[in-house]
Amino acid sequence: MTTAPELDAPRVPAARPARRRQRSVDAVPWWLRVVVALVALYFVLPTLFVIPMSFSESSTFSFPPEGFTLQLYRNFFTDPVWLTSLRNSVAVAVVAALLATVVGTAAAVGLHNLTGRMARLARTVLMISIVTPGIVIAVVVYISFLKWHLVGSFTGYVLAHAALGMPFVLVSVTSALSGFDPKLLRASASLGANPLRTFLRVTMPLISRGIVTGAIFAFVTSFDEVVIALFLRSPTFQTLPVQMFNSVTFEVDPTIAATSSLVVTAVTVICLVPLLLGSRRKNR
Repeated sequence: MTTAPELDAPRVPAARPARRRQRSVDAVPWWLRVVVALVALYFVLPTLFVIPMSFSESSTFSFPPEGFTLQLYRNFFTDPVWLTSLRNSVAVAVVAALLATVVGTAAAVGLHNLTGRMARLARTVLMISIVTPGIVIAVVVYISFLKWHLVGSFTGYVLAHAALGMPFVLVSVTSALSGFDPKLLRASASLGANPLRTFLRVTMPLISRGIVTGAIFAFVTSFDEVVIALFLRSPTFQTLPVQMFNSVTFEVDPTIAATSSLVVTAVTVICLVPLLLGSRRKNR
């Protein structure tokens, strides 16, 4: 039986659990963003000097630029030496990128389902050119191509640059194949498609983004390569990076400022356009 004092006693509210302040979880800490910004600024800083200098009226390299003119760009597009070097670089880069894309894609597809020591050894051998110093590769290529009479030839440039670009294709296509479902291959075979038709209709469309990315990297690698090109050059055939090297080493030609600006712009556009197109497709 409840007594009167117990009925009149005030009720003490129950203690509420203390609320913890929720902190937003940031996957990228602030200090890492600062480091990335500094590194990006370090790589972009030369461009901020070169591009303004390409519009300078001075006959030598000077910063800040003196006046504003398009004379350096006019010199580039009217000089047959610069135009020939540009045409050689574009031709070599296009053919080398196509060859590297075909070989790198075939290697990635062939090694995708292979395991064991031999598969790891094959991947290591195909990727070794990325970690090998450029001067070492250049000396080996020069000695080998000298025996095969490929020094100074279009074929020699293409083979050497394709070997440099192939590992980038192998990496990008291998990454694209990591999300590929092998059941699709069995389904295609059960419907009567041969391996070539299966690759063209099933595998290739699903890994096309990796193939395109690898081809772009192979093209840019070939277009900007200068160490091997210095060893393979000849009086009748040289690429744009070699001509840029000569314009700084043997003569003071401010036209290289306009050339560098054009190369940086072209490479940036080539790398950014696929990314922009891919982001638009995702948004749709």
